Amino acid sequence: MQVDFVQALRDIGREKDIPLQTLSEIIEAALVSAYKKHHGAACEIHVEIDWEDGTATVFTRKQVVEHVENEHLEMSLAAARRLDPTVREGEYLDIEVSPAEFGRIAAQTAKQVVAQRIREAERDIIYSEFSSRDGDVVTGVVQRREARTGTVFIDMGKIEAILPPSEQSPLDSYRFGERIKVYVLEVKRTTKTPRVLVSRSHPGLLRRLFDLEVPELHEGVVEIKAQAREAGARSKIAVWSRQENVDPVGACVGHRGARVQAVVDELRGEKVDIVRWSDEPSKYVASALSPAKVGHVTVDEATRSALVIAPDTQLSLAIGREGQNVRLAARLTGWRIDIRSETQAAQLAAEQAQRAAEAAAAAAAAAAPAAQVEGPAPESAEAEALAAAAEESLPPSAEPLPAAESELISAAHDQAEDEAPKQDAPVASEELGEQES
Repeated sequence: MQVDFVQALRDIGREKDIPLQTLSEIIEAALVSAYKKHHGAACEIHVEIDWEDGTATVFTRKQVVEHVENEHLEMSLAAARRLDPTVREGEYLDIEVSPAEFGRIAAQTAKQVVAQRIREAERDIIYSEFSSRDGDVVTGVVQRREARTGTVFIDMGKIEAILPPSEQSPLDSYRFGERIKVYVLEVKRTTKTPRVLVSRSHPGLLRRLFDLEVPELHEGVVEIKAQAREAGARSKIAVWSRQENVDPVGACVGHRGARVQAVVDELRGEKVDIVRWSDEPSKYVASALSPAKVGHVTVDEATRSALVIAPDTQLSLAIGREGQNVRLAARLTGWRIDIRSETQAAQLAAEQAQRAAEAAAAAAAAAAPAAQVEGPAPESAEAEALAAAAEESLPPSAEPLPAAESELISAAHDQAEDEAPKQDAPVASEELGEQES
């Protein structure tokens, strides 16, 4: 192997970031293929390369046996002792079989093997590099845009990433040679170069851009709890601080808004709202509706819904254009948000009170006929007392008699007292019984 060939391999390794050890394995595999192609050997072949002087030595490995059955894999003990007197039966012996030159076919085979293995090594290196950056932000240069499909190809240095139309932002122009930051969505192995799919509309791009601009986020002092994004229109992030003396919103906004403005510029003017995260749902929902200033918030834990009462002047701002603000707030918090103005809330409360009064009146009207069926009420307290005394005068097993029968019995009793002599109580009872009959 010539020294200039070794230098060329080293240059390839530096250009494609392939380690020298990997190149050495590639050349060894190529020389083994070339030797087998040239000599048609079926034995075990391995190559050793000296990178200092640029020489390569080919060896065949055979096992030392007493009786040879396969001359390609075995050799006799006597023949092995002529090469190495210390060898023993059962051991393996490496025998140099370096050819003076290779034929044209063998050289072509070696060339193909080297080229194929270098491409495979390059693909593996690119895949391992970009697969470790999955979910990260990388900077690329716009190469071209297909007019038919709208797909944009981004030059990432070693590879060309794909930005499909579904992952593009409406605010981006994608001019040739423009440097942009993209979010790595997916890295796939293919038979050729790895396929890298990137995005400009993913919410993760917003988070990673803030990580690059805000040191407190990178250090872990401030944390982004949630984010919601409508690419090209508006985004919201909820931040929280691990230290009480650090304002999470102020840290993300920066001095005179420098940090958030850098993110907005990278997103080509997309509006970004930074809100304070809270573990109290009512406070969190109210903060998520920023920039609107809302009043009372009532939450229902069972249905994860919140009723927000906003001043009449803040209602349209809380809802946003085409409901965008409340929609992003719902995504950010994970709660279903219903917004009412103070006037609407008052009307709703009045309607509910009226319905409650109507329901109470209907219930009272339904209860009145039932009371009449049970019996007429006494006209006065005196009537109630007379009725009670009449009931007490009856025998325990008797029931109250009708009024006509009572008058008849009283008249018969008076007549009996006038005509008959006074008798004992039992006689009066008998006469009373006869009169009743």
